[in-house]
Amino acid sequence: MDAAFVIPREETAALAIEAIADELDIFDDWMERYQYIIEMGRKLPPFPTQWCDDAHRVPGCQSQVWLQEHQEGDRLYFAGSSDAAIVCGLVALLLRVYSGRTRAEIEATEPTFLSDLGLVQALSTNRGNGVQAMAHAIRSAAAVMVG
Repeated sequence: MDAAFVIPREETAALAIEAIADELDIFDDWMERYQYIIEMGRKLPPFPTQWCDDAHRVPGCQSQVWLQEHQEGDRLYFAGSSDAAIVCGLVALLLRVYSGRTRAEIEATEPTFLSDLGLVQALSTNRGNGVQAMAHAIRSAAAVMVG
């Protein structure tokens, strides 16, 4: 498997969401949370430039966002990137939740956690729509998994 794919830190998507919520709760305001999310994006594995094309682009995002999936056994791994720092952080957050999970777990993990964490409300409408489009692209990839 290419080093660009995100390997999950937490055992389940639910634990990843819980960990992210705890990490965001440390900060007093959204400017500090944004900085933390941007740092998450900076820590993403390098995304191969050959994947920065229309075939990998996520439609519905204000910024350019690219995703690539890789199935290994019953798990689906994702690599992703964006041309905008905050969006790259949002990609990292989504991949922390969804990458390395089974189809069943991806399908069972509704992206409502984005609202529950306050992310969608804290972002501009276009960015909020974009993060929802990214979650939809990930869940769509899981829906067509082989096996």
